[in-house]
Amino acid sequence: MAGTPSRELKDPHQVKDAVLSESTADDAYPPPEYLDAEATKRTSIWSKLSFSGADESNETQRGMQSRHLTMIAIGGTIGTGIFLSAGSAIALAGPGSALLSYFVVGVFVYTVVITLGEMSSMFPVSGAFAVFGARFVSPALGFTLGWNYWLQWSLSIPSELTAASVILGYWSPLLQPWHWAIIIIVPIFFLQLIHVRVYGESEYWLSMIKVVMIVLFIIVGLIYDWGGIKHHPGPGLSNFHDGQAFIGGFSAFAQTFVFAFYSFGGIELVAIAAGESAKPYKSVPRAIKATFFRIVIFYILTILTIGLCINHGDDSLLTAASDSDVAASPITVVFKRAGFGAATHVVNAVLLTAVLSATNSCFFASSRVLMSLARSGHAPRIFGRVNKRGVPVPALLMSLTLSCLTFLTTIWGEGVVFVWLLNVTGISALLVWTSIGVISLRFREAYKAQGLDLADLPYRQPLYPLLPVGVIVLGVLMFIAQGYAAVRQRPFDPKNVVATYIGIALYVILYTGYSAYERFYIGKKQHFVGKRDVDFETSAVWKPGEGAVIVEKEREDRLPLSGSRSMKRWYDIWVALRRHA
Repeated sequence: MAGTPSRELKDPHQVKDAVLSESTADDAYPPPEYLDAEATKRTSIWSKLSFSGADESNETQRGMQSRHLTMIAIGGTIGTGIFLSAGSAIALAGPGSALLSYFVVGVFVYTVVITLGEMSSMFPVSGAFAVFGARFVSPALGFTLGWNYWLQWSLSIPSELTAASVILGYWSPLLQPWHWAIIIIVPIFFLQLIHVRVYGESEYWLSMIKVVMIVLFIIVGLIYDWGGIKHHPGPGLSNFHDGQAFIGGFSAFAQTFVFAFYSFGGIELVAIAAGESAKPYKSVPRAIKATFFRIVIFYILTILTIGLCINHGDDSLLTAASDSDVAASPITVVFKRAGFGAATHVVNAVLLTAVLSATNSCFFASSRVLMSLARSGHAPRIFGRVNKRGVPVPALLMSLTLSCLTFLTTIWGEGVVFVWLLNVTGISALLVWTSIGVISLRFREAYKAQGLDLADLPYRQPLYPLLPVGVIVLGVLMFIAQGYAAVRQRPFDPKNVVATYIGIALYVILYTGYSAYERFYIGKKQHFVGKRDVDFETSAVWKPGEGAVIVEKEREDRLPLSGSRSMKRWYDIWVALRRHA
């Protein structure tokens, strides 16, 4: 489906102006969605169940700027995973094992972000990998990833609200958890109703607070460890000596992956936000680069600092994870031991911003994925409605309803139902990440089969196909490691094994269920999308073959108009030669 300009223009400037005029008119980038979305809607069972068709006259708006997307990539999902639970990995397997675990998972998720960024920068849609799965592989994969990811984010809201109630209860223990939940969820929900730029701006400043806190923690922690604070001698490298770096063997090391997954969860949110960002062909590559620094600074260095400053046998490392006690948070402990006694209240306030940010992101991601599912015929079409401000209100309401119902399970029945709901989606992040590797391989194969030029992609992943293959291999190994850790855990409990793999059962049920629906209800015989049938034009930032022209035009526009005219003239000649070449 290689696209060509609608008319032939011999003058390079005319070509550039024509391409830019078409590109500018398409700034709204109509959302999504799958290759045969319209046909799917006509035959979808959801279209029969919905009482009204989705109002598609309104579209989501590209209100987020590059700085918003970059900050979301840097600190958007830094939350209780790194502030509270990270210390548990050190207590379980030692600082060396925890550092290695976070490094392995960090490399894994960064390769995921790179492979996903290659597709998202070219096709910035709100459904991201759910759309890519259906468009490049099969509709069944898109359906599975979409619903799996929506459940993951929707069920994360109650856990964030529970954490918020504990944090706020530190200052005012008189109110019940559900009181705090209402106080938090209502304003965040109404913020989501205003405009996507409000989400971007709020995430920018909330993330900035978290980033500043982490950077200060690393600086203070390392100075304390090196003995740079008077009357507060640091431990130096003692916590890594005498066999303390690696304890518990491979089983303990494998169990630390759980904490790493929890900490890195949501790192792929950049791809979802790309669907509503301005000039995603620029902002997405920048966000990908920012993700690398986020992994190195905010995860690897944080784990290293905690491991250096706090011994693995310290009771506070486990207390923070089990009780969400901010006084026992590894970050708070390090500040206190470095002589900053008032750190508890400061860390508590930052923790609150982290929870607010995470809840904000949960609403954004879940509503956009559900909207994308609805507009592709994979969910009731009413959830595809968008108001004039570009907000998918029905999808937001659905996410709010599910989160409220799930939050009630944290109160009733001693939270047993809530724990199992979290288990269902607990491994979903790993399933989504591994699936992205498969989608990336299929994307490149189809791109090559249609004779398209890789130079036209705004961002190209390096070392192809090493990265997507590495994602798949590492994903499978981590699945095995999780099962091994559950079996070797003492005392042995079959529930741990079930809890580890129940998310895979949900994934298989969704995939096979939709495949059967396609085969027997719709009567569709071809399961996978043919390589030559893949749609590379819908929702693309530019048509095939036009990327270099647009980039060159933007570079030309950035040249100083008051400069030498000869420089401008030589630049025009260079552009024309490249076009003819």
